[in-house]
Amino acid sequence: MIALLSGTIAMKSPEAVILDVNGVGYRVQIPFSTYYALPEEGERLSLHIHTNVKEDAIHLYGFLTNREKQFFQLLIGVTGIGPKLARDILSNIHPDELSAALARGDLGRLSAIPGIGKKSAERLVLELKEKVVKLGLATRGESKPRESAPASVRDDVASALVNLGYKEGLVAKVLDELDTESGATMEEILKLALKRLMK
Repeated sequence: MIALLSGTIAMKSPEAVILDVNGVGYRVQIPFSTYYALPEEGERLSLHIHTNVKEDAIHLYGFLTNREKQFFQLLIGVTGIGPKLARDILSNIHPDELSAALARGDLGRLSAIPGIGKKSAERLVLELKEKVVKLGLATRGESKPRESAPASVRDDVASALVNLGYKEGLVAKVLDELDTESGATMEEILKLALKRLMK
């Protein structure tokens, strides 16, 4: 099993990064939290990897911190939550906020995550509340808010948000309402849009 990859970023997007490791390109799916912190293409990067093996494919999921990887592995251990949904959960809630919501049994916050309904939120609390404490993953402070952006990347941002489970109409409305600067980056518009969508 691949547990760690170090190489050069050949390509990056909000959903995945291609890491060139000695001439072999590995496609690694990532949450937004990791994407925001990536260096530029051509620079070196190390990612903590979870290898998901299926009958017909092997998928790699990467995280900048081992703590994020641990939360991911906890999430996929919950009934009804697969790797893609676990990644999407971590794209919509910081691990610190997630552990706090689990500790409080905050069903409202958890069920506000796209793809998580009330029953799934109850299952998350039931199955993970004690595990988070036992594994030493309890909250280490408040999560940092997400931020701003341009128009040329609007379609890419909209596509990424729709892939996360948000409805197209809602995404379009939020993007229309955003007060973005002409020089803002894709990362910034994603942060700002997510901040609005997660309220």
